[in-house]
Amino acid sequence: MALLPLYEVDVPIRSTAGLRGVHVFTGHADSRGAAVKAAHEVYDQAAAARQAGLEIPGRRPDGWTARGYRPGWELDWKAATAGRWNDPYSFTRADDGDFEL
Repeated sequence: MALLPLYEVDVPIRSTAGLRGVHVFTGHADSRGAAVKAAHEVYDQAAAARQAGLEIPGRRPDGWTARGYRPGWELDWKAATAGRWNDPYSFTRADDGDFEL
């Protein structure tokens, strides 16, 4: 079984104190849409666990997790972007179809 490509999902965030940033998720998926869906699922699971007083679930077999969950921050899922993850320490770049060589 071939391993699916590794994706990065960047979701704009805003705190109740007015701070802004980006929450980054990574994991394996077969498309950008599937990556955003997986990131959203693990975030929702983390939020539900925290609200129930439980520990945030660990990494799923496909690599997705939301271990960095922080209460008081709102994620803008409609503005989320996803693309193939590129290792900044690698000499190669994943071609996700967004550019031409």
